[in-house]
Amino acid sequence: MSLAPLGHVLYSRVLRHDPTTPDWFARDRFILSCGHASILQYALLFLSGYGLEIEDLQSFRQWDSATPGHPEAGHTRGVEVTTGPLGQGFANAVGMAIAERQLTARYGSDLAHHTFVVAGDGCLMEGISHEAASLAGHLALERLVCVFDDNGITIDGATSLSCSDDVVKRFESYGWRVIEADGIANDLDALERMLLDAKESTGKPTLCVLKTTIGDPSPSLRGKHEAHGNPFTADHVAEAKSAMGIPNESFFAPREVVDEYRRVVRDRGSVVRSASGSLPDELRQVDVASVRRSLPSVDKSSSVATRVAIQKVLDATATVLPQLVVGSADLTGNTGVKVTSFPSQQRDSAAGRQIYYGIREHAMGAACVGMALHGAVIPVCGTFFVFADYMKPAIRLAALSKARAIFVFSHDSVGVGEDGPTHQPIEQLASLRSIPGLQVIRPADAAETAEAWISALEFAGPSALILSRQNLPQTTSGQAISKGFEVLHDASGTADVGIVATGSEVSVALDAARLLDSSGITSRVVSLPSWERLRAQGLAEFTKVMSGCHRTVSLEAGSTMGWHEFVDHPLGIDRFGASAPGNVVMEKLGIAAQPVADAIRALIGR
Repeated sequence: MSLAPLGHVLYSRVLRHDPTTPDWFARDRFILSCGHASILQYALLFLSGYGLEIEDLQSFRQWDSATPGHPEAGHTRGVEVTTGPLGQGFANAVGMAIAERQLTARYGSDLAHHTFVVAGDGCLMEGISHEAASLAGHLALERLVCVFDDNGITIDGATSLSCSDDVVKRFESYGWRVIEADGIANDLDALERMLLDAKESTGKPTLCVLKTTIGDPSPSLRGKHEAHGNPFTADHVAEAKSAMGIPNESFFAPREVVDEYRRVVRDRGSVVRSASGSLPDELRQVDVASVRRSLPSVDKSSSVATRVAIQKVLDATATVLPQLVVGSADLTGNTGVKVTSFPSQQRDSAAGRQIYYGIREHAMGAACVGMALHGAVIPVCGTFFVFADYMKPAIRLAALSKARAIFVFSHDSVGVGEDGPTHQPIEQLASLRSIPGLQVIRPADAAETAEAWISALEFAGPSALILSRQNLPQTTSGQAISKGFEVLHDASGTADVGIVATGSEVSVALDAARLLDSSGITSRVVSLPSWERLRAQGLAEFTKVMSGCHRTVSLEAGSTMGWHEFVDHPLGIDRFGASAPGNVVMEKLGIAAQPVADAIRALIGR
């Protein structure tokens, strides 16, 4: 309730938005990072005319409601991003501001707008907010405005139980402008002046520190931490309504007031929208045909790491994909996530298409989600696969939001070698595959890498491309991406064993098959780069192909979790790795031609 005056001023006086055209591109973006306050946003969307009606508010947090417990992008009209896990929305806002700044620098001020985010104490405690705030200050995102709801309360009690840092000094050290606003939480005109002042900031993002009192105006819960996590009782509601001077009626919303509010917001929206430009045609959709034509050719005789292959793909397609923006968390050269023909984005170079995120994996992931949801930008970000754990919350929300962000993870197995088990991903594939709506692709060679890139551009949601550090031979045609799988080695008739592999283990499976062939054991080798692609494209045909094998095994240098859906006997690594040269680690852990062949011989008793 304490944020209601701010919300009213934002939606009725300050935000450039038009409820009749909610996807108008040059609109200001509003993000409620403290997503547990979702009912405030729903009330504002209801009053402003975004399609919510009183019945929707009455079904708050109920099954199939338009008003879920936390805001969800694509679910409720007028909600820009999915928030709930604290700090995510703040970092999404930074990503949106990066996208706006870059597009405005490239295409002109017609696309300029502000990004407003409301964040609470919890948001700014989370580590992701520190990462994102530092990045925003470094890039001087001057059209980013954060209102800090400084009520000094968390669920456990006063913030002093766990925090004693100085938020103002912290943000000033990040390069933000700070406006301290005490005593104006209920002063509509003062709130408007604060927000308009923030909009005029140049050279820096702005933090408005708004002192509020949680639970205000409830006489019983005002300033108490119980107002955060506990629902108001009927008595609490009655007391609060009495204090506000409104009838104690359930969902009191006089029709004439609602109609007038909507008229004012609609008329204002029409005026501000008419003064803006439109999105350039080249940014409206991805020209996949042109991207495909620009793909680099694959030398079938070469041996190349898939992290190198993706860099060649990005470089070759960047000129025909104007939406492309790439970046890495201090691993640009290591991951292949770079474009050599375009400058980097810096404080004084907003148009750059390469972003140096620094060692901020979590903020990088969430910023990319913000860029994707902003629109007209296809963000690609990269780091080592083991650090996907730092990005997991952002990846999860990307999937929930159907945001077309592309996450590139290199150094994908114990083949990393000498860096040892801390840097050797074992469980990460299983973890990402468990996320609904995330497309995970682990290509076997350059051909599958190129097709994986096309698939990521076409997919209506996020993709994770899992790439090798070590060089790999060219073994496939790439068709497994579109078909779901590809048979690479096939015995005539019924095979003794079917070997299904992904990524770098495809070539290992082929070498093992040749050893088996020489000893009279017939085999069928299948590349299966993506479980999601297989389920969508070719599961029935795959099942038919594998039914022609007496035994089926999988081969992957990672956890075997989940493989029983596709094969009878998974071969993998269900332990941590070790520090040694990559080929040695792979062989010691059974991921080499000879130990694989031996394991299969033992399995079939020959």
